[in-house]
Amino acid sequence: MSKFDRIHLVVMDSVGIGAAPDADEFFNHDVDDTKSDTFGHISENFNLEVPNLANIGLGHIPRETPLVGVDKVSEQTGYVTKLEEISRGKDTMTGHWEIMGLNIQVPFRVFPDGYPEDLLEKIETFSGRKVIREANIPYSGTAVIDDFGPRQMETGELIIYTSADPVLQIAAHEDVIPLEELYKICEYVRSITLDDPYMIGRIIARPYIGIPGNFTRTAGRHDYALSPFGHTVLDSLNEAGVSVYSVGKINDIFNGVGINHDMGHTPSNMVGVDRLIETLKLPEFDKGFSFTNLVDFDALFGHRRDIAGYGTAINEFDARLPELFDAMRDQDLLLITADHGNDPSYPGTDHTREYIPLLAYSKSFTGNGVIPVGHYADISATVAENFGVAPTENGQSFLGDLT
Repeated sequence: MSKFDRIHLVVMDSVGIGAAPDADEFFNHDVDDTKSDTFGHISENFNLEVPNLANIGLGHIPRETPLVGVDKVSEQTGYVTKLEEISRGKDTMTGHWEIMGLNIQVPFRVFPDGYPEDLLEKIETFSGRKVIREANIPYSGTAVIDDFGPRQMETGELIIYTSADPVLQIAAHEDVIPLEELYKICEYVRSITLDDPYMIGRIIARPYIGIPGNFTRTAGRHDYALSPFGHTVLDSLNEAGVSVYSVGKINDIFNGVGINHDMGHTPSNMVGVDRLIETLKLPEFDKGFSFTNLVDFDALFGHRRDIAGYGTAINEFDARLPELFDAMRDQDLLLITADHGNDPSYPGTDHTREYIPLLAYSKSFTGNGVIPVGHYADISATVAENFGVAPTENGQSFLGDLT
């Protein structure tokens, strides 16, 4: 019998909480990650107002230095800890896949200097369109269309760019390269990058509209992802007939595998919270698991090294928590975590190798406290034990610590 009828996992994308023990093995253009601390450095440089996270116990998460402005409340309402990553990566897919029970020891390829010429030539041959070589570097998705959108409108060339994640993105003005054509090109690129020497995590179609100086990305984005490299706890839940709801880009991250109710993409964190609350209120969602990703922390503020924007986004999320609590039922469990770091005070624009926070809250709790420091996959083991399904070989359940 399940201890909790429903478990809701929310990933604050990239909100790490201090350098991992092996951070010296992960580099941002020769700058190691050993001093990275996303949550900590934001708290030192921005006025965090997070009373709801603090009430759950955020201030009690084990750290060498306290989070500035975050109270260590004496009567916290939940359980907290931090979790360490085992997989050899610090990207979105690796983090999420490990959270659901996998151990990825062969990291996805990233291309900090852009994609190799042979790959670009294959894309040109298939599509019949040239690729703008100057865009072929890690680039902001909005900046790249501002910089090269006018040229694309004149020439019909493809804008292909990457990021710190293992992604290949193709931006296309819908009036120049129709959606159907863009998707066909992306499907081809997906087919030739499944394995080495590329093994790219996601191919992303990035359509946009507008005129120079006023371009807007549209809802026609489509992700072509790899499927997880093994059996995850999402698979175990799905095979057992347990409802699995995804909110935001979760469905893309897992390529739909193990998910039986996709609530769709969300254009912002706040829409993601809205969608999660709607999901919690669905009358047919009596038992099961929901999995939400809030990506703005990472995409809009971490990669752009915007401390104020990042801090504001954390405050905005905290302010929505009472609504989320109200939508929860008595036997619901809320887990709030992250998938890697992206310290906005750090050099470069890459992710950072960090611990992730874990905060657990339920109206049914009679106790509170700090759980021993564990690993990402402990979340999957806990979900598996709660619903009585097969875990993976990774992670240790902390379900027994939640009283």
